[in-house]
Amino acid sequence: MGWNYPDISLEEMMKLIKGFVDILILASGYQSSGLLAHWDSDNIKRAFHWALFFENVFRRLRSLDVYRESLEELDAALFEMASRPSFPQGLAHLSSATLRRARGYMLEHLLHNLPLRDSHLKAILTSTIEMDLSALSETEHDCLNAYLNKLTLQNRLCMGNLFTSSLDVTPTMETEDSGSDNFTKLAVQELFRRQSAVSCISTIEEGVNILSNAVRQSSWTESDCSLFREKMKHESLPALLQSADASVAVFTWNQWKSRALSYFLDKRTIRLVSGASLIFSGTKVQWGKVFGQLNFSEKDSNCDIHEAIELLLLGCIASRWNYIIEHLTSVSYDSVTISKQYHMLANSDFGKSQTFNQKEDIMKSKEAGILDFLMGLLGGQVHLLWKSSPALTAISLPSWSPLFRLYLSEIDTQFKGNPSTMRCCSCIQDWNEHKDCELAERIWCLYIFHVCGAQMIHGTCGA
Repeated sequence: MGWNYPDISLEEMMKLIKGFVDILILASGYQSSGLLAHWDSDNIKRAFHWALFFENVFRRLRSLDVYRESLEELDAALFEMASRPSFPQGLAHLSSATLRRARGYMLEHLLHNLPLRDSHLKAILTSTIEMDLSALSETEHDCLNAYLNKLTLQNRLCMGNLFTSSLDVTPTMETEDSGSDNFTKLAVQELFRRQSAVSCISTIEEGVNILSNAVRQSSWTESDCSLFREKMKHESLPALLQSADASVAVFTWNQWKSRALSYFLDKRTIRLVSGASLIFSGTKVQWGKVFGQLNFSEKDSNCDIHEAIELLLLGCIASRWNYIIEHLTSVSYDSVTISKQYHMLANSDFGKSQTFNQKEDIMKSKEAGILDFLMGLLGGQVHLLWKSSPALTAISLPSWSPLFRLYLSEIDTQFKGNPSTMRCCSCIQDWNEHKDCELAERIWCLYIFHVCGAQMIHGTCGA
């Protein structure tokens, strides 16, 4: 039987829904150009009228069994539209169920902007109040007093729920299908949800800051190393020579470990990895367009290209974040020299014989797409990776990728002192071993991730 709703055809309905999707995108805070979307109360009221239209239509479609097939056909059309590569992933769950609560859905996008500007919040509250007053004026002689009475009642119910610790501001299917909720009530619910989310984020950020500070304070300082050397004075000469080498290595090891953890736990890094996770949750066509619109030139936008490289590298590891932190906190000191670490990396065949299950194959394919794009962005200038954190570069480049081999080749060039487009240390020129220089740190990062933690991070645990 198919679509049989008499007031509008399926094709016309889909056109209207596509227009509503465009409004939701703007409601999320940004224009297609990337600039902030500015909303005034009049435009918000227009958006609310769209939402009311969809609620009324879908309430009628849902109320009568004769329209059951119409709903099924519409949901199939919505699923097909949301499956297209160009469709915004944040709205991929759009369905007749979400459109039945279109007002709440619109308010959710309008109120969960970051940051929520004062002018934006004022426009939302103004429009919600005006919409409710307009609706009450159709049935109430004194609409203002009627509105204030409703607001007082809602406030009492809200405070009662707070005192009994049973406030639940998350919409349920029962409340989603109810058309009796006014705009003010829906706006208050969304504001509570936002407040709860912000409170959780603040708590997490505070915890991460405490952990990050603890990591920095727990690392060895030069004074610690001096005390260690003072202790060695009482040992025999062979032990003294062995401990002298070890003392520097322990100090350096802890410094590198602290630096790596500090980078991954930094607030800026966590925000970047969150953004990378969102960007790369879409298809390669979608995120490729995001980066493709940026005109990178090392001469003109040096900072931009390095931030883009960092974002791409973070996109490769977003799904393995917890395992990376866990591995870094658990890795302990061993006495393998930098020279031996380098030779273990240069002569290893790790990663070539790994087998992957279906989920891991998907993740590997996703990483491969990001790394291919990064390879093109670098244009053979592998030295640009040296602007990123040594720990990030090491963990983001899997051993099966060509970019990993190019990175390792550049390290090989510098380790041997051969001519290179860049130089990160002067150890060879000064006739010193690579011991506590930047190159040694990069070798160490590759070693602890690809040798010490290869199975944990790149194996089944990291999928």
